[in-house]
Amino acid sequence: MTSDPGRVLTQHALTGAWLSMALPLGDLEYGPELNGPGSLTGTLSPRLLSQNPNLISPGTTLIYVEEDGQLRWGGLVWHLEMQGDKLALEAASWSSYLQKRRDLDGNYGGRGPYVYADPCTVIRDIWAYAQSIPDGNLGVTVDSTTSTAKVGTPAEPLASPFWEKPVLGEAVDNLVSGEATPDYTCDVAWNTGKTAPVRRVRLGWPRLGARRTDISFSSGVNIIEDPPVTMAADDYAQVVIATGEGDGSAKPSEISAVRNGRLRLEHLIDIPDVKGRDILASRAAAERIRRQNLGSVDQITIRNTSAAPFGSWQIGDDVYTRVNNAWTSYVGWRRITGWRIQPHANGGPRAVVDLQPADAFQHGGVTS
Repeated sequence: MTSDPGRVLTQHALTGAWLSMALPLGDLEYGPELNGPGSLTGTLSPRLLSQNPNLISPGTTLIYVEEDGQLRWGGLVWHLEMQGDKLALEAASWSSYLQKRRDLDGNYGGRGPYVYADPCTVIRDIWAYAQSIPDGNLGVTVDSTTSTAKVGTPAEPLASPFWEKPVLGEAVDNLVSGEATPDYTCDVAWNTGKTAPVRRVRLGWPRLGARRTDISFSSGVNIIEDPPVTMAADDYAQVVIATGEGDGSAKPSEISAVRNGRLRLEHLIDIPDVKGRDILASRAAAERIRRQNLGSVDQITIRNTSAAPFGSWQIGDDVYTRVNNAWTSYVGWRRITGWRIQPHANGGPRAVVDLQPADAFQHGGVTS
């Protein structure tokens, strides 16, 4: 990945017509996310848009970043806002679209309900349903990956009742947010003839990414700012209760708890669109593992060096990380859960990388 962002392109989401082949977007920052859409932000001259109002229309304009002739990021423009003498732009990748769509027909157009179903299959069904509705086809392809994870039981099938009109994006989130669930990320690339983008949701089982021994993140080498380290008991819990759909005694709940020599601290997560206890148990366990990390290094800012060249890491990779400063001394494996490339940053291109403890994840039922 070079330091030159190349160009930014925009396209009409329904017709595929190109709106701009070189949008002059300043303050550019973009990148993917694990189990989320990732983001892009930047600024434009208001005069440019006033003279060319068809360049961008939030909610129906696709936007891409190209480097070295390859598409590195793609998504939908969602927000434009005047900030002083600049027009701020915000975009998010393909899965953000499902947050604006609901199941109006029930069980994703009759594809469900599900008993002992592969979550990857359900995710594909959700996308197939969303894109089968007129004016709802984003042209996204979901990987054919399969997993051994299961959702739904004979007693509590995984269902999507039409009368509740559930948000499709939240349904996908529930399928990837638990313990030992599949991963996903959003991706884009040119087709063979480089005439049209191929929009894709990548599924990973037992995981996305891999443990990397060829790259590293280290203070004084490629980490250029002291990472923020917060030790907040408000965020800590070794007991997590997940509650689902229903009221009173009919409201299901599952608890994930450990005893670890610390004062008992509890946290409740309410997931009102989930009925199945299997999903609640998985979500509670994943949330407990996340909340048991106190004072962790969750974000670093790095330069493009040979220790970890830009483009050498992928979403989900475990990277050995060394942080030493006046506030903390940390050495260990961290999993990449997202990043934002800043090609126009002062002093040269840099990346802000989001990290989580690698051992906080279970891949196919096996801790990393």
